[in-house]
Amino acid sequence: MSAPDPATPTTRRGPGRVLIAVYAVFALAATSRAVFQIATQFAVAPLAYVLSALAAVIYIVATVALARGGRTSVRVATAACTVELVGVLAVGMLSVLRPDDFPDATVWSDFGAGYGFVPLVLPVLGLLFLRRVRHEDASGDDGLIVG
Repeated sequence: MSAPDPATPTTRRGPGRVLIAVYAVFALAATSRAVFQIATQFAVAPLAYVLSALAAVIYIVATVALARGGRTSVRVATAACTVELVGVLAVGMLSVLRPDDFPDATVWSDFGAGYGFVPLVLPVLGLLFLRRVRHEDASGDDGLIVG
């Protein structure tokens, strides 16, 4: 097996590839769901559908930032994962404590239970991965593209 290409951002190697793929799947799923719900059923649960759209935007931003892999992109991905985690925790808690406010589920309802709790685990894994990437960048051990 050959050494990693230093021109390839660290985020696109090894576990970064898997993380990007999972984020891309969630970006597609959340976007499709939100567009359909807003277009056909918005009056039923506007808060839930707007939150699903917000989740979709965050997943798209995280996917693109992880795929780009530059220093600024790593910061953007870190911010997206942080907002995502706060969103999952807040919406998850609200959907449990005030279920009447969520007549239809969002991606983050019940802490992502409808998606196997992946929405709860994904930002944690993303933040841990990005922490490692930033640490490697600081030590100069990788080929993280600066830009």
